[in-house]
Amino acid sequence: MTPHDYLNIGAAFWLLICWAGYARFARKRARTDHCLASVLHVYRKNWMIEMLSRENRIADTALIASLERNVSFLASTSILIIAGFVTIMASIDKVYITITALPFANEAMSAHQLQLKIILLLVIYVYAFFTLTWAMRQYGFCSILLGAAPAHDADISEDERRSYAVSTAKIIDQAGHSYNYGLRAYYFSLAILPWFFNTYFFIAAVGAVVFVLYRREFHSTTLNALMRELTATEAQKKER
Repeated sequence: MTPHDYLNIGAAFWLLICWAGYARFARKRARTDHCLASVLHVYRKNWMIEMLSRENRIADTALIASLERNVSFLASTSILIIAGFVTIMASIDKVYITITALPFANEAMSAHQLQLKIILLLVIYVYAFFTLTWAMRQYGFCSILLGAAPAHDADISEDERRSYAVSTAKIIDQAGHSYNYGLRAYYFSLAILPWFFNTYFFIAAVGAVVFVLYRREFHSTTLNALMRELTATEAQKKER
């Protein structure tokens, strides 16, 4: 094996370490610090509590359907991308000639290395498809839970209402997490594109993706806005 082969193997492990490492870090950090996932969990719980007090729940059902459509779009896109990569695998020699003819192409890359990179992309989008379709199923479960929710004037205790709301919010949370995992697969797949031109660009791109994910999830303007609104809502509830 050449030094370039070892560099590519190390770069592939770098991708896996960053991806798995960030997922583990985000889950652990969310337990002790505010992030989009933890803040949205509170909003979802409040949403389900308010849903149980409403007589008309058409808007709630429409919101779940809208979330499911967003996931469905990415899942369908994953299938198209997978089909494209399978087609590329069938004519890898022609694709190799085309890519190496591009400006700034990696001249040290062999057709075999290109094939392995395409296979890696294919695996990522297969993972994204399974993750996104699982999110779709979970949103479908949420629709069933909304349909089975007790009426606003049902003769049940407040503890039972709250327990049902929390359980339903938890299912929506799980669907949101699966959707988030699918989105991460899209992000990291885009980081592989520079690998066709330079391995060091790829390593830098993976690091940039981790930074973008961390910045958006833990320090974004959206998170700050959600936190301000949540703090104001909680303050109003205490005043009452």
